[in-house]
Amino acid sequence: MKLLVTGGAGFIGSNFILYWLKKYPKDYIINLDLLTYAGNLKNLKSAEGNKNYQFIRGDICDAELVNTLLETEKVDTIIHFAAESHVDRSIEGAGVFIRTNVLGTQILLEAAKNHKVRFHHISTDEVFGSLELGCKDKFCESSNCDPHSPYSASKAASDHLVRAYYHTHGLPITITNCSNNYGPYQFPEKLIPLFVTNLLEDKKVPLYGDGLNVRDWLYVEDHCRAIDAVVKKGKIGETYCVGGDSEKSNLEIAKLLLKKLGKSEKYIQRVPDRKGHDRRYAINASKIKKELGWKPAVTFEEGIDRTIEWYKNNREWWRSLRT
Repeated sequence: MKLLVTGGAGFIGSNFILYWLKKYPKDYIINLDLLTYAGNLKNLKSAEGNKNYQFIRGDICDAELVNTLLETEKVDTIIHFAAESHVDRSIEGAGVFIRTNVLGTQILLEAAKNHKVRFHHISTDEVFGSLELGCKDKFCESSNCDPHSPYSASKAASDHLVRAYYHTHGLPITITNCSNNYGPYQFPEKLIPLFVTNLLEDKKVPLYGDGLNVRDWLYVEDHCRAIDAVVKKGKIGETYCVGGDSEKSNLEIAKLLLKKLGKSEKYIQRVPDRKGHDRRYAINASKIKKELGWKPAVTFEEGIDRTIEWYKNNREWWRSLRT
């Protein structure tokens, strides 16, 4: 296969590229990334020099560049990660989220249509809104869209565009809506790497509100395996929800990390809650498990230990980003 991976210098995208090159060494990957604040070529240092990998710095909103790449490189599949993804940043300024996540996706879809390229879209469980604490409900492929932040609204819009190109133009697409990812190379403004790196520097961890907001945590390598399964075996036109079967509150995460890093609960610093903070996300991943045989391979306990160890051993990587 010849893949165009958008946003491949980001957290999940770079993990995916490293995963794919290792598993499918005969495939060729073109990484298109604008290298905004969250894109980091250091994530892909081990791929440098690989004859089946090339990096191109560019904007997915540049239609001429995208079309030229698809034509000259004879790409057969686009894996679309590129997105503005931090909720707090979308609250402060929504414009760049609409440009990248909506317009950028439409430009990629149009190019894929023109060049008859298979399109896989990476999305989020946040498009479904919020669940009540303590209830048994979980998000699934038939859940209604009910986004509550500019970020999740922009991702919901991009999901609708992808499906529209399938129904209108017959574009071969698939979509995955995944739960919260964690693991190596995650930008240290996100909850788990922020808490880990703060504690490694003997700083307090900022906990929103009462800390009882719940997320379903998925180790990034398991997410890469799920994308692999959908790209290789998924039914065209279908959406697959991907979750880690690991619901944890932010307070639970904080206390666990404090324990593992030898800190007392005095290191928890309560901060005012985020605007419109969704209470709970949870994924019912029974479809991808039943139809494609995927399931999480890394337990939360194992994934957290791997993640802490990675940030301990890669201080230069995250310290440069924090400054």
